[in-house]
Amino acid sequence: MKMILAGLAAAVVALASPIGAQAQDKGTVGIAMPTKSSARWIADGDNMVKQFKQAGYDSSLQYAEDDIPTQVNQVENMITTGVKALVIAAIDGTTLSNTLANANAAGIPVIAYDRLIRDTPNVDYYATFDNFQVGVLQAESLVEGLKQRFPDAKPWNVELFGGSPDDNNAYFFYNGAMSVLQPLIDKKEIAIPSGQMGMDKVGTLRWDGSVAQARMDNLLSANYTDKKINGVLSPYDGLSIGIISSLKGVGYGSGDMKMPIITGQDSEVPSVKAILRGDQYSTIFKDTRELAKVTVQMVNAILTGGKPEVNDTKTYNNGVKVVPSYLLKPVLVTKDNWKKVLVDSGYYKESQIQ
Repeated sequence: MKMILAGLAAAVVALASPIGAQAQDKGTVGIAMPTKSSARWIADGDNMVKQFKQAGYDSSLQYAEDDIPTQVNQVENMITTGVKALVIAAIDGTTLSNTLANANAAGIPVIAYDRLIRDTPNVDYYATFDNFQVGVLQAESLVEGLKQRFPDAKPWNVELFGGSPDDNNAYFFYNGAMSVLQPLIDKKEIAIPSGQMGMDKVGTLRWDGSVAQARMDNLLSANYTDKKINGVLSPYDGLSIGIISSLKGVGYGSGDMKMPIITGQDSEVPSVKAILRGDQYSTIFKDTRELAKVTVQMVNAILTGGKPEVNDTKTYNNGVKVVPSYLLKPVLVTKDNWKKVLVDSGYYKESQIQ
């Protein structure tokens, strides 16, 4: 009887402690995201939590709602609580130097996520998309749209919008786009009636759509009382929606006032719907599932004594060092391929769009 009871007790212990449970307890990864105001950052966070869990890690996911001191405090708290690694999509890539020095002192590796963290040696790797190519694709689609919708309107009247000046990516987007547009400006095939060029003039702080809408209002009233605008380079869907509202407010998209060609990025649902309506011409798809996958693989490699896979060791100098990076490929989305790219891939359900 004693032997039977001992066997039963051992069985109960075995059931209470599943085989491999401790092997899956690899610790917690801190994930600092900028804001929930953009659907893509919500998707980024969710995808990473899911994939870290599958890899055996817990996650501490926090959003700072575009408030820099909040994000700094969140990261500092993660360091204090002893996370095994940090994944940071910085609001302002220049504000984390002191905090990341503390992370380094605690032996915590840091992955910059989609936005380069600047002015510190204490960022180990960078996971992102080919951001220069994003700008190239946006500009190429802008030019293609101008040819289709305004074949006889040269020089095409175009205005330029940039992203947030505190986001390193914004400069890559802008420079990529200008590598395509500047030769056409020089050949006088494209005109910039406002004369506003360069990130110091066209940047949009915090990627704020309302700021973009207000600037578009001012551009139209100051430069287009006797001429029509044909195109707008917009680096992000949230800005595109604000720009569209401004244009529609003065009659574009009705009567003989054709909608200008408007670009975008992130394939957010409102902009995909705008593309189907004909209000926006294109957007850029950046599959956050794949970016999360690369990031999780980087963290896991570091924490298990391996070496993360990278495919770029030259491009991303953060002011202190070149950060080894993995660049994913962006994909252009238009009314012709949206279903194949966004629905057939499982990123969206068709019911979300139509």
